[in-house]
Order: sequence, then structure tokens, then C-alpha cells
Amino acid sequence: MCLVLLGWRVHPAWDLVVGANRDEFHARPTTPAHWWPGEDGLLAGRDLEAGGTWLGLTREGRFAAVTNVRDPGSRRADARSRGELTLEFLRGSASAREHAAAVAARIGQWNGFNLVLGDGEELCYVGTQAPQPRVLAPGIHGIANAALDTPWPKVVDGKAEFAVALGRVEPEPGVFDALGDRRIAPDERLPDTGVGIERERALSPRFVRTPGYGTRCSTYLAPRGRRARFCERNWRPSGRVGYLATSSGRGV
Repeated sequence: MCLVLLGWRVHPAWDLVVGANRDEFHARPTTPAHWWPGEDGLLAGRDLEAGGTWLGLTREGRFAAVTNVRDPGSRRADARSRGELTLEFLRGSASAREHAAAVAARIGQWNGFNLVLGDGEELCYVGTQAPQPRVLAPGIHGIANAALDTPWPKVVDGKAEFAVALGRVEPEPGVFDALGDRRIAPDERLPDTGVGIERERALSPRFVRTPGYGTRCSTYLAPRGRRARFCERNWRPSGRVGYLATSSGRGV
């Protein structure tokens, strides 16, 4: 993922509302969100190159999402796949707090990441730029490719528009509107992550579209106990919807 917006216990109908964009190379093989064969109630997309997932949900209401940290100077070729961070939690039984602590204890095994875990009782965050696990307070949070709530334009502006959507009885349309913003941020608001000003500009929108790389899918997720609403829009390189996956009801 490259943008995750979280509304934790702020909407009357849902414990958690998530809006997320996954940005990736279009050539990287991927399957859209689906119920994984042979798994006990796991709904997620799948990275066919490394085998993990960027975001998923289980029938028991366990939720996990991961983003990369944009820091090209620290990337290691021998690091483990970050897609396994989500998968370990979704397949396991440890609480969100327990799993975040376990990840923090071996945080150097992966290239830079941000990980959000939810078990229905608590929402937890851990990342390489903030290795002390945090239990998140109710409210609106955002993650891009830096630590939680780092004030990048897509996070600050995304959270503001996301908050408006959460003020509605049915937030889903407004959440997708927030995720779909393609405006490039002004130079004075851009971070300096070591990729050069042209790349910073190209990656600054919430919805990224560049040759060969961009937003591959946008996801709306709203769980409450064993009940949930899930909708994923998968995007072609042209920026048009290519595939829509939806699931809702008890046990998703």
C-alpha cells in the first residue's frame, strides 16, 4: 500500500473504516482481492511474486495493512518480503498488541515499512521509523510512505476529505472520492525522500499514475465484529477501472 486512511471508532455504524490505495509497478503479477483457497476465511489480494498481501481481513474480524517506507538509500536486497508481515497476523491468533511487539523485536529483517493491525479490540501500529509499537487512540489516522501521520500532502489532505466522508451515514462513496484525487501537490509541500523533485511530484497525488507504475487498486473496508463491508476497485495502467471485487455481510 502507499496510502492508508483509518477511521477508528469515529463512525456510528462501523468500528473501523479503511480507505487504501496500493501503488505498484503494473508489471508485478497480482491477483485482486479474493477468498484464498485452503485458508480459513482470509480475504485479500495476493502478490504473486513474493506470495504475501498488502491488505487483508479475516472472517473473525482481524485486519492488517502494510506500506513501504520511501528511503531508496537503505534498501537491502536480502530483506524479507513485507507482504508476510500482514499474512503472519491474519493467519495467527495473537492479539494486535502482541503481534506488533513480536514484529518490533525483529524489525531489522525487513526493508522500511509501516504496519497496522486490528483485532476488533485494538488497532496497533509499528514501523521502522517508529519501532515502538503504538495502540492507536480513536480518531482519524493516515499513512503513506513515511511514519504514521507524517504530514505529507496526500496524508494531510486525504485525512481531511476522509473525515468529511465519515460524517455521512454511508461513507463509501466519499472514501473512494478521497482516494481518487489525482492532483499534484505544490513543490513547497513535497517531502524530500531522495528520489528527486520530478519523482516527488509524480508520487504526490493520492491516486498515482505514471508510465509503468501507479495505483493498482483502491480499497474500502469497514468491519464491525464478524460483520463487514469490503469493496476493491482494480485499475488498469490507463487509470480506468479494470475489475471490481465486493463482499459484505456477516462473516464478510
